[in-house]
Amino acid sequence: MIYLDYAATTPVDARVLDAMTPYFADSFGNPSSVHRFGQRAEAAVESARETVASALHCRPDEIVFTSCGSESDNLALRGAMMFGLQNDRPWLLTSRVEHHAVSKTAEQLEKYYGVQVEWLPVDAHGMVTPETMRRAVCDGTALASVMLANNEIGTINPVAELASICRERGILFHTDAVQAAAYLDVDVTQLGVDMLSLGGHKFYGPKGVGALYVKKGTRLVPHTTGGGQEFGLRAGTQNVPYIVGFAEALRLAAEEREERVAHVQPLRDQVIGRVLEDIPDAQLTGHPENRLPNHASFVFKDADGNLLLQLLDAAGFACSSGSACKTGNPEPSEVVAALGLSRDWALGSLRITLGKDSTPEQINSFLNLLPSFVEKSRALR
Repeated sequence: MIYLDYAATTPVDARVLDAMTPYFADSFGNPSSVHRFGQRAEAAVESARETVASALHCRPDEIVFTSCGSESDNLALRGAMMFGLQNDRPWLLTSRVEHHAVSKTAEQLEKYYGVQVEWLPVDAHGMVTPETMRRAVCDGTALASVMLANNEIGTINPVAELASICRERGILFHTDAVQAAAYLDVDVTQLGVDMLSLGGHKFYGPKGVGALYVKKGTRLVPHTTGGGQEFGLRAGTQNVPYIVGFAEALRLAAEEREERVAHVQPLRDQVIGRVLEDIPDAQLTGHPENRLPNHASFVFKDADGNLLLQLLDAAGFACSSGSACKTGNPEPSEVVAALGLSRDWALGSLRITLGKDSTPEQINSFLNLLPSFVEKSRALR
């Protein structure tokens, strides 16, 4: 099998696993305990918090550990909007190309809690532009949430500009940086955001752990209450080995960023160039330049994206598609639909994402076979 789905998840780096291992059995204490077992566990958590804060260029007490990127998104949106509703600021701005952890949370807040959601339009590349944000903000806006880089089409949003527009109006700004952190700088002082979400398994850390940066002074209502861990914002016994692994993975991602980008970007460019040259009626989705360095995504006219994935999997290639089969009816993803593509294009989506272990030999093998599989998926649709 050749793995080309690094946007979905990544293998745990051996160095990360080594850092985690002592905290499963040897230093197994509860960080909330007062004895030495607990003190050692607490020290590990706080050391990890300092490591993450260093990578984000913020204070350690602005880092809240969670179970995943989705929980971080939920805490940001729910926590901010609960305060917004109390202060006559019921409006939430977000877009239809966000991860479901944001878009589905926004829909639920609107349906059950009286939040007013305005869905920001995106351009043909799936980008939220500063002009769009300027037109949307108003005195009743409590929060805007726009992802740093899109997980499905790879587009990088101008988050620093968007956050600046909101800051001028006293509006909180959250960005989902889950997909971005593996390859982009997530310096919160440069981005100017109030909250930023991360998930460990996107940058060679373990699944089941994430973090939310919360700028000092940002008021949130916690959605998990209990013992008051994580500064009262996320109760529950901290997952010490996973938190340690998360911090080590983020440290390595920051330290090795230039090397990793230099490795994957030429391979990505090769994929984009060959696909557009070798396959008729193929179109790149996402921005042609402002996109993640490991990310290539396409739509193929009159192809069946789900069938294409099955054909590739049978041949030994793991990729993903933007279309999901729901109760037997294939439907385009919300992200692809937001790009304005017609159904005969939108149903034929394919995402190829590379990682630090991808090789030129793997890419050549994939590109040599992909045209025949696209043709077969068209014939069988």
